[in-house]
Amino acid sequence: MSTVGGSQLGRPGTQVKPKAGAPALPKKLSARSWIVSDAESGKVLASHNAHWKLAPASTLKMLFADTVLPKLPKDRQYKVKPEDLQGMGEGSSLVGVKEEETYSVHDLWLGVFLRSGNDAVHVLSAMNGGVDKTVGEMNAKARSLNATDTRVVSPDGYDHPGQVSSAYDLSLFARSGMQNADFRKYAATADAKFPGETKKDKKTGKKKRGSFGIQNTNRLLTGDVGLDPYPGIAGVKNGSTTNAGSTFTGVAERNGRVLLVTVMHPEKGDGLEVYKETAKLLDWGFAADGKVSPVGRLVASGSGAGAQAGGQAGGTADGKAAHASAKKEPSGGAGVALGVTAGCLVLLAAVAYAVHRRWPLTRNRR
Repeated sequence: MSTVGGSQLGRPGTQVKPKAGAPALPKKLSARSWIVSDAESGKVLASHNAHWKLAPASTLKMLFADTVLPKLPKDRQYKVKPEDLQGMGEGSSLVGVKEEETYSVHDLWLGVFLRSGNDAVHVLSAMNGGVDKTVGEMNAKARSLNATDTRVVSPDGYDHPGQVSSAYDLSLFARSGMQNADFRKYAATADAKFPGETKKDKKTGKKKRGSFGIQNTNRLLTGDVGLDPYPGIAGVKNGSTTNAGSTFTGVAERNGRVLLVTVMHPEKGDGLEVYKETAKLLDWGFAADGKVSPVGRLVASGSGAGAQAGGQAGGTADGKAAHASAKKEPSGGAGVALGVTAGCLVLLAAVAYAVHRRWPLTRNRR
């Protein structure tokens, strides 16, 4: 396996360096790969086959958003062409985009984040110049983030031969995305209204556009039968396909600490197992505060060869300031919306990155 982020992350099996009084890792974890990291410092607290290349399913949509979301204005309107919805895999998850209907970019991102809609992904890809162009840009974005385990074949994460990522890379995508205020809002939105079809009113004879409700498929955000929402959860993305099984990357805050956990391919339980194992690892990570030594780091984008040696944690490498704050607006769901006040300082002499972030959280309102 790769050694990006540190040599210990390239070793097979579970990696952890407990200090005196450290809590034991959760027992009976069945995931083939997982990683627990501090979202602010980038320190990896523990991992299991962190760089194992596996099918990512719809968690790959985080990289899609990292790549395309900053390029398209939210209020831009687009009328869907029939060819925009071609090429989706059989059984794809859909939000309900219709041909010849007009949608805003904002609507389409709600479809991507909440319903994992491959139809919304393909329409946004068409707006970005096409699927092939978008796939090329996603692969380039992955390389810029030092996500060397990732190969994109389809922008929506649908199963394709050779399409792989890793728990480490998915954490990089989530950490990168959470620096974008719009990404954070979409990831933390539990429910919303989505535009429906335009139909003629039987009484008036006038055409009218309806809408329907959609709910986030992230069950740590919305809960499910036998599963409560996770306290402090603020996203990020789940996925499930035949080849990938279940995958999930989650971010949560507790007592001023923000943790990222990625879990891939649990081998036991039902469709909720990926969330249950994520919740256990989040609980462990918060309890292990100051009681474990890091086994590696989430590297900075553009850190080049330094990443192989366990380069410093960081965010964007271009030195541009991240969003100063996230506007406190209703997000339409339960849980919390993650905001970042971030700045990235490039230390040229050491080719390292010192990141100073604050991750204030505001509770969502329905």
